[in-house]
Amino acid sequence: MIIEPKIRGFICTTAHPVGCATNVQRQIDHVVVKGPIPSARRRVLVLGCSTGYGLASRVVTTFGSDADTVGVSFEKPPAENKTASAGWYNNRAFEQRARAAGRIAVTVEGDAFSDAIKAETIEVVRRNLGQVDLVVYSLASPVRTDPRTGETYRSAIKPYGAAVKAKTLNTATGEVSQIEIEPATEEEAQATVKVMGGEDWELWISALADAGVLADGFTTLNYTYLGSELTWPIYHKGTLGVAKADLDRAAGAIRARFGAESAYVVALKAVVTQASSAIPVVPLYGTLLLKVMAEMGVSEGCIEQIDRLFRTKLADPALDDAHRIRVDDWELSKTVQDEMARRWPLLSTETLPHLADLGKYREEFLKLFGFGLGGVDYGADVDPREV
Repeated sequence: MIIEPKIRGFICTTAHPVGCATNVQRQIDHVVVKGPIPSARRRVLVLGCSTGYGLASRVVTTFGSDADTVGVSFEKPPAENKTASAGWYNNRAFEQRARAAGRIAVTVEGDAFSDAIKAETIEVVRRNLGQVDLVVYSLASPVRTDPRTGETYRSAIKPYGAAVKAKTLNTATGEVSQIEIEPATEEEAQATVKVMGGEDWELWISALADAGVLADGFTTLNYTYLGSELTWPIYHKGTLGVAKADLDRAAGAIRARFGAESAYVVALKAVVTQASSAIPVVPLYGTLLLKVMAEMGVSEGCIEQIDRLFRTKLADPALDDAHRIRVDDWELSKTVQDEMARRWPLLSTETLPHLADLGKYREEFLKLFGFGLGGVDYGADVDPREV
């Protein structure tokens, strides 16, 4: 079949296997060209390994530090006339290249929130790695079923406490408009904490420790985004912020049990993801950030961020007041944010092409699904089941 992008709103329902493999290879090349990353963390578990920062973590540890990895993700396999999800193709491409480089790479497919997948992963770790030195938690899901109660929770990305009026962007049409978003109820806020907070991270670390597959002196990282004042009303001060604050609580609980250097929340920069495309205000901020950071020569995507984290930040982490590692420092620098603040009130449908970069945003979005990459013949007949 000829595979083309099929986009509905902020969702792309197709993925290109060759394009996804090319995208994975480009991330590998970025790390290899920059050279080895000395590290004792060479047995790695990545929870949420198939896309974005999780995939980048697996690439960086494997091809920068010769790590063996186990990954966990919940992806859709292909059918005869239907593509797999991009993450499914990414996992296969990564595994093939890691194994060709002589590294162990095993992926567990399933719901990482469930007790069953935790148990299966523990056995996979025990068989393949013995123990793990590093656990990266990078799960992104709008829904979680609590394994202890069986209750299902759905996150609600809304302001918290009061309604918010803000600019937003329709990335399909390029229209900038004003919206008013009603605040979340307390029930919605707490459901968002259940899905995106630190509870499941704690459950994973406890399960791994109780099973004896956490190495002495292990480290665990959980990725978050704090953002700038431009996005705070919907993000940092909204239900997402309430959930993300729970990560700091969970990190403290893990450190209390396992030691002061066992757990870190890592604040990363805004990047184009399918999840972020669904958050009001954030796509407009993202199109502007792409333009400003490119003009200032400090552009970073997922692989650049995670490479910098492992290459320069982890050996001797400088922590903020909340004990977080900050890799959002370039985005939140005064130079970048002053220019963002200057342009923000000027943004409109008419000024967007001059002040921001919607074309780059759309390009980065399509790359997530293996489209728009040079060197790929998108007119070729492809069996979606072959990788």
